[in-house]
Amino acid sequence: MAKSLAQIQKEIATLQRQAEALKKREVKDVIERIREAIAFYGLSAADLGLAASGRKSRGAGSKKKKPARTASKVKYRDDAGHSWSGHGRRPQWFLDAIAGGKTPEDLAA
Repeated sequence: MAKSLAQIQKEIATLQRQAEALKKREVKDVIERIREAIAFYGLSAADLGLAASGRKSRGAGSKKKKPARTASKVKYRDDAGHSWSGHGRRPQWFLDAIAGGKTPEDLAA
């Protein structure tokens, strides 16, 4: 026996309500996973490409980005290929070379 148009439309409406309810549950789960990932990785709206064009988003919890560092010129180098700019803490290879009798002038690049 064939279904009437009214029966089919009623089934469609029921299925659409079920689909909407299912979608709401799935969306909640997806949003929760996204929020966890954003918090874990410290992402901002700009990182996700969501910031308004031409404007920087500085919403609650966003971190101010540091300017990019420029590469320092190499000041010291050893025969093994290690290098150091002379800035910051002395690397272990440099300390070992000095302890081994080399001078900073010997290691100058």
